[in-house]
Amino acid sequence: MAGDSIYRVTDLVGTSKVSWEDAVKNAVTVAGRTLRDLRVAEVTRFDVTIEKGKVTSYRAPRERLLQVREVTPRGRPLIST
Repeated sequence: MAGDSIYRVTDLVGTSKVSWEDAVKNAVTVAGRTLRDLRVAEVTRFDVTIEKGKVTSYRAPRERLLQVREVTPRGRPLIST
């Protein structure tokens, strides 16, 4: 069973006044300060905030990060989180 993995899923909300891409980058950057071994981000929704008829910010409200931990045959993590 060597090489088995455990995946942790973390939900985030990224925001930016520039673009959705920046919203996702901002969320990953902030999450990366406390989470290790981030491998994949899945963005399932995008939205914007509107004030007085104009877009004021972009949001990625359902962004999921997958954090991978390799485990030994006894179920102990090889990578600490």
